[in-house]
Amino acid sequence: MNLRALKILVAAMGAMLVIGFAVLLVTIAWRLSHRPAAPPSAFTAPPVTLPHGSVIERMSTAADRIILQVDLADGNVELVVIDLSTGRQLGIVPLREAP
Repeated sequence: MNLRALKILVAAMGAMLVIGFAVLLVTIAWRLSHRPAAPPSAFTAPPVTLPHGSVIERMSTAADRIILQVDLADGNVELVVIDLSTGRQLGIVPLREAP
């Protein structure tokens, strides 16, 4: 390989480095200025009213539900079922011991 071809090769690789660095800077600037929209804020749900003196003992989730095990002040237990997409209370399942 002669000296002229080596100079052309070095100049071409230098130009590729400069162009690649410029493309990198432009890509970073474009992505910073075109960020995706922020996810929607959390929904506002009506409050879940629990009887006075009750305690949430356990919490579990199902496909689109959240289930709270609530220990009541009188010693009974109930399950409160809440829809996760809306935060709305779907129902209450009282749990009682068999006589």
